[in-house]
Amino acid sequence: MVKIHSTAIVDKRAKLADDIEVGPYAIIGPDAEIAKGSVIGSRVTIDGCTIIGEGNKIFTGAVIGSMPQDLKYKGQKAFLKIGKNNIIREYVTMNTGTGEETSTSVGDGNLFMAYSHVAHDCTIGNNCIIANLGTFAGHVTLEDRVVIGGLGAIHQFVRVGKMAIVGGCSKVVQDIPPFSTCDGNPARIYGLNLVGVKRAGMSGKAQRELKKAFRILFHSGLVLKHSMEKVKEEVELIEEVKYLLDFLRGSERGISKGSK
Repeated sequence: MVKIHSTAIVDKRAKLADDIEVGPYAIIGPDAEIAKGSVIGSRVTIDGCTIIGEGNKIFTGAVIGSMPQDLKYKGQKAFLKIGKNNIIREYVTMNTGTGEETSTSVGDGNLFMAYSHVAHDCTIGNNCIIANLGTFAGHVTLEDRVVIGGLGAIHQFVRVGKMAIVGGCSKVVQDIPPFSTCDGNPARIYGLNLVGVKRAGMSGKAQRELKKAFRILFHSGLVLKHSMEKVKEEVELIEEVKYLLDFLRGSERGISKGSK
C-alpha cells in the first residue's frame, strides 16, 4: 500500500508502485513514474517526464525532473531516467533532457550528496559518488565508480572515465581519463587512482601496467599522440590499458594535462 502523507500533493495521473512512501509536502507531477521500494522525502518535487527505478531514496527538498536550464528548450517532451538504489540527498537538483525524446540518465547505486546538480542530457553511470555541491553542466558523462569531490564543477560535454577521482573544488574543462586522480583549477592528472582501483578489485598486474602507462602519458613531457605510441611499445596491452588508450583516442574535448 502506498504511504502518502496527507500534506503531499500527488497528481492522479502519476504512476506509483504500491509500496512507495511519500513524505510531507512532497509534490509529484502527472508524468512521474516511481517503482517499488522508493522513498520520497519531505518537500521533494518530482516534475516532468521522470522515471524512477526501484529502491531509490530521495531526501528533503530535492527537485527531480525539472525543466532544463537551457535556452534551446521550448517545451519538448524530454525525460529524466533514474535507475535503481540511488541515494539522492537534500536539495539535489536533476533536470530532464532538452531535445524531443532525449534523456538525462542516471544509473544504479549512486550517491548524490546535498546540493549536487545534474544538468540536462547528462549520463551518469553506476556506483558513483558525488560529494556536496558537485555540479555537472549539460551533456556531461560519468562512467562507473567515479568520485567527484565537494564543489567540483564539470564543464559541458566533458567525460570522466571509470574509477577516476576528482578532487574537491576542481574545475574540469577537459576529459578525465579512467583510473586517474585529478585535482586543481584547471584540473590536472596526478596519476593512478590507486585506492579506487584496489577497492574495485583490480589485479596487481593491471595496477602495475597502468602505473607505467600513466607515467608515460602524463609525466614524460611527450605530446599525447607520441606518448600513446610509446605506451604501445613499452606497456603490456592488457584490457585496462587498452581501455585507457581507447578513451584517450575517443576524446573530443581533449584530455586534461598531467601535473607538473
